[in-house]
Amino acid sequence: MSDSLTELRDALRIFTRARDWHLAHNPKNLAMALIVEAGELVEQFQWLTPEQSAALSDAQAAAVRDEIADVLIYLVELADTLNIDLADAAREKMAKNAVKYPAGMSK
Repeated sequence: MSDSLTELRDALRIFTRARDWHLAHNPKNLAMALIVEAGELVEQFQWLTPEQSAALSDAQAAAVRDEIADVLIYLVELADTLNIDLADAAREKMAKNAVKYPAGMSK
């Protein structure tokens, strides 16, 4: 895992344990919370045109940033709970996708 993801994972471990949240942070609950937060991220773009979604106001951008952070937090916690190295998993998935979707065939 990259240093920044490892640092975030470690900080989240401390944060959640200090509040006893780790007691409820099992894979099922974390996956469900991740979907809720992803829905809240989508909500920030609901009814915007593609152009509007690419030119957010400062307030909109701040709200999107918060929701992206929530999604990342739950994803890091879920991966940690399941002993998945996120960076390795992403690299492996990209390698699979490179075979499945060759660059020359997708244009």
